[in-house]
Formats: sequence, C-alpha cells, structure tokens
Amino acid sequence: MKQITNTEFGGERPLFATHNLYLENVTIHAGESALKECSNIEAVRCRFEGKYPFWHVDGFVVKDCLFTEGARAALWYSRGLEMSDTLVEAPKMFREMDGIRLKNVQLPNALETLWMCRDVELDNVQVEKADYLFFHSSNIRIRNYRQQGNYSFQYCKNVEIRNAVIDSKDAFWNTEDVTVYDSELTGEYLGWHSRRLRLVNCKISGTQPLCYAHDLVMENCTMAPDADLAFEYSSLHATIDSPVHSVKNPRTGSIAARSYGQIILDENVKAPADCQITTF
Repeated sequence: MKQITNTEFGGERPLFATHNLYLENVTIHAGESALKECSNIEAVRCRFEGKYPFWHVDGFVVKDCLFTEGARAALWYSRGLEMSDTLVEAPKMFREMDGIRLKNVQLPNALETLWMCRDVELDNVQVEKADYLFFHSSNIRIRNYRQQGNYSFQYCKNVEIRNAVIDSKDAFWNTEDVTVYDSELTGEYLGWHSRRLRLVNCKISGTQPLCYAHDLVMENCTMAPDADLAFEYSSLHATIDSPVHSVKNPRTGSIAARSYGQIILDENVKAPADCQITTF
C-alpha cells in the first residue's frame, strides 16, 4: 500500500480515485469529496473537516479518527467499512451503505444517520441527538449500545439488539422481525405498526406503548408506571413481570402480568376481540 503520513489536504477531490492507500496523521481540511471513488483505504489517527470525504468507496478501515462537524455526510454509497475508536461529530453519516462495522465509536450529533444501510454491526457505540436514526435499514446486529434520539429504527427489518439503553419517542415503527434482549426502552408510542417485534427481559417506559402491533412477543419484561394505555389493537403474547398501569383494547392473543391498574375493553375493540388477560 502507498503510505501518506503527517500531511494536510484541502479543496476538491485531493485523493480522488486512489486505491491501496494508507493514511496516518493526515488532515483533510475544508473542501469536498477527498476520497471519492476509492478502494482499499486505511485511515489511522486522521482528522476529517471537509464534506463528503468517503463516497463510493469499496473497502476501508477507519481507526482512532475524528470527523468534525464540517465533515457532514461523510460516508455514503460505500461498502465494507470497519470503524473503531473514532469520534464522529458530524450529522447525516452512513447512507446507502453495505457492510458497516462500528466498534467503540461515539456519535454525539447523529441526526439522520444510518439511512438505508444493510448488514450493520455495532459494538459499544453511543449516539446522541439521533433523530431518525436507522431509517429503512436492514440486517442489523447491535450490542452494548446507548442511544438518545427520537423516531429511531423506523421501517427497519431483521434487527437484533442486546444490552442497550434506548431513549427514543416513536421507536421501532413499521419494523419487521426485530428482537431486543436485556435492554431499557424509554419513550412514548413504542413499536406501533410493527410486525414480529420480540422483547426479551426488557424494561418498557412511556405512554401508549406497543399499539397496532402484529404478532408482538414479550418475554419476562417489566413495564414502568408511565407505560399506560398499552397494546391497543395489537395481537400479542406477553408475560410481564410487573404491574401494568393500563391495557386498552388488545385485539387478540394473551397477556399475563403481576397486576393491572385498569383494563379497558369497550365497544371500539376490534375483532376477534378474544385476548386473554390474566395475572400470575
């Protein structure tokens, strides 16, 4: 590999269409598309300040780097990324990408990040200000994860999450085949219109959770006192190892909980209207 060390670049496309390139202690100043149409790139202890540095890149490693706020929309239309020990201060990262591996990465300004990406793995990742995170993405594996940001994981498919703390209004809307293990999910209107959402050993907080859900499964979960008016028009099988503030018009299936503050079954319940609600 060609090596470039202790160097600075700026302007338009300074390393356009380069291949088999190792960068160390390199700074990319203001400009655009520094590494566009490249392949087999490794960047170590580099600083990215300009816009769109990695577009249409095939195979790249990013280690111990910094993407400043000016490096917005830095990684789009690329594949085969391994990023570790990196701070990403810029929004709108990762779009239309295949094969993303993030480990020990912090994204404190993750607005509109990870859109329409496929085959994504996150380990020990923390995101903040992450509204509309993971929009229309698929084949996602996450563990040891913390997130603050609303409207996350909308329209995602085939997701597995372990050991996470997720603070997100309207999370998991219109998802398919999502499983969450050993996690805390905080935020109102969780999982509406989801299909085959499975929650295992999770704590649920926030008003009106899990309504309009299809084939919802909850195993050994708990629900906080503010998780009221749950399961409206949902089909589900749930075991809840805590009291439930209130249940409203579940459509079908079964719910077993420690106790219920209120069970609302009124004239608006939808057929087959045969959900079995029990205590244990």
